[in-house]
Amino acid sequence: MSEVGFKHLHISELHAVLKENSHVVVDIRDPASYQTSHIPDAIHLTNDNISEFIREADLDAPLVVCCYHGNSSQQAAQFLASQDFTDVYSLDGGFVDWQLHYPEDVESGA
Repeated sequence: MSEVGFKHLHISELHAVLKENSHVVVDIRDPASYQTSHIPDAIHLTNDNISEFIREADLDAPLVVCCYHGNSSQQAAQFLASQDFTDVYSLDGGFVDWQLHYPEDVESGA
């Protein structure tokens, strides 16, 4: 019985705080998808850069994990919570939902 170490965040909740730069957003989708479009200022998190990200991150800053639909992000959020991040969220609906509801808030390119 392991306790869930992350919370769920609705896209509207992220949209409300995005301009405040209070939350760190990490995108775990594949490189081509991230390169094509992503949430503004999202960091592309991969197996290649996750160790460096963890070493350099503020473990107490709110951390939002984004994937395609909000499924894979739950596993990644759980992993990051197990790495001593204290305020971890999985973005419900993922990037697909974000892009559908907030097309004006989508960046392209890295």
